[in-house]
Order: sequence, then C-alpha cells, then structure tokens
Amino acid sequence: MEVRAIKEYIAAEVIGVDLTDAIEAEMFAEFRMALYRHAVLVFRDQEITDKDQVRFSEGFGRLEMTIPSDPIGDGGPVGVVSNLDSQGEIIPPSDARSLYMQANRLWHSDGSFRRVPLKGSLLAAKCVPPSGGATEFASLVAPYAALPANRKKEIELLRAVHSLAYSREQVAPNLISSEFLRDTPPAEHPLVREVSETGEKALLVGSYAGNVVGWPTAKGRILLEELLAWCTQPHFVYRHEWQVHDIVVYDNRLCLHRGTAWDENKYKRVLHRTTLAWDEASV
Repeated sequence: MEVRAIKEYIAAEVIGVDLTDAIEAEMFAEFRMALYRHAVLVFRDQEITDKDQVRFSEGFGRLEMTIPSDPIGDGGPVGVVSNLDSQGEIIPPSDARSLYMQANRLWHSDGSFRRVPLKGSLLAAKCVPPSGGATEFASLVAPYAALPANRKKEIELLRAVHSLAYSREQVAPNLISSEFLRDTPPAEHPLVREVSETGEKALLVGSYAGNVVGWPTAKGRILLEELLAWCTQPHFVYRHEWQVHDIVVYDNRLCLHRGTAWDENKYKRVLHRTTLAWDEASV
C-alpha cells in the first residue's frame, strides 16, 4: 500500500488496496492516520457493493444512519446523492428535489447543523457525467494555522449558529418539509474546534453557519464570509474529478466540500454515501 499526497495541504491517493478484500485492523489504523494527515483519501477502481461500502466504512468508526425524512436517506446506512427519481429517470433541474440537492454546491461540512455533527463521510461513484460534477474539498486546518495571531485571538471563543434551513434558503425558499425541519433544529458550534486525535485546531464555517452568537446578524455574516473565503483559497482546495468506482473518504472536521455543476438535463450522476458518527462526549 502507498499513500501519495495529491496537494500540499489536502488530499492523498491510496494505491495498492482492494476494498472488496478483508482489511486487517492494522491497515485501517494506517488509513485513519492518513486521513488525519490529509483530510481526504481517494481510492480508485474500487467496484464495491453497498454491503462492501458499509463494511469498509465501519473500519473508520461507528456509522450514522440516514434521517428517514431526508430526501437522500431512508433510515439505513447508505444515502443516495443523485439527480434521479425512484424510476431512475433524470429529475428536471427546476424541480424542488433538484433545487434541494443544489445546496450541496455550497461549501459545507456534513451535518454541522446537528447538535452532534457528523465526523466523516465516504462517497462511492456509481454513475458520473462525462464532464462536470466534480467535488471540491477545502482544508479547515491549514487555513486556521495560517491566520494572523490577532484574528485567531478574535475568534477563539466565538460560536456560530448552524441551520439546515439557512443553507437551503440560499438556493430557494420552502425547500424543506416541515417534518425534516422538525428533525433538524439549529445548533451552536465553536468557530474553532480541536481535532482530538492530533491536537490541531480547525475552523468550522460553511453554508450552514448563518449567525455568530452574541453578534448582530450582519456583522456576524461578514466575519463568516471572510473566514469561508480564506479557507477556500485555491492552494487550500482539492478538486476531485469523479470516475466510476472511485471511493473518497473525508473527515468533516478537517475539511469543507461542495459539488460542482454539470449538464443535469442530459447526464446522470449517482454517488452512494455512508457517514461516520461523532462521539457525543467530544462535542
């Protein structure tokens, strides 16, 4: 096995591993250490089933089940991120279901709108367009380390309110069912959090963060936008151009991500996602 860095601050490719084989605990320990170092791990040419994906994901930690009221989930371990309806036909881009998914094109950390956020996720590419539809990942650790000392001091004790509704409102109004809104109330999280395994500090910003606690709304959003722009500078970003049978593992504490556009009227795009739960005691 070889772990080959893709960019200086984020992402590495793992070579020489077949994820359909049984993987020993020692190798999973190496995977986890590589993930803490690079935030994103890429495995190419892995033709796995959902059962394989669940088994592989469990090597990184306990899985979080999908929320039944979430359009991509059914309460099980695998969520389907796609532009297809239940019959396998392309959903028109103007449809509310497509608009809901377009919020994935905003920078975010999965589940930061929850009281207990999501630790990480794994995406398996089942169907991808011939062009477009890439996923971009932005480091949250390197940008924090590069902040001026006075900015670090300014934000070290601040908390932000994260809301699924705020994210979706940036795309279009009324995209979320009342049931899903009930299941996902806003949550507060620190702007700077420590990664327990490494002791490094990471920013927590993105499209779910709409207010800084104790600050006027406008002032808080200016700060959040400034920090997001800082984190998403090109040298902190890895752009993953999908190929069928790619597996990408990412740590939500260490990076943001977003999808990018493609010709949705013409091409299908299907990714299967499993998600790692975070220990509530560490929040």
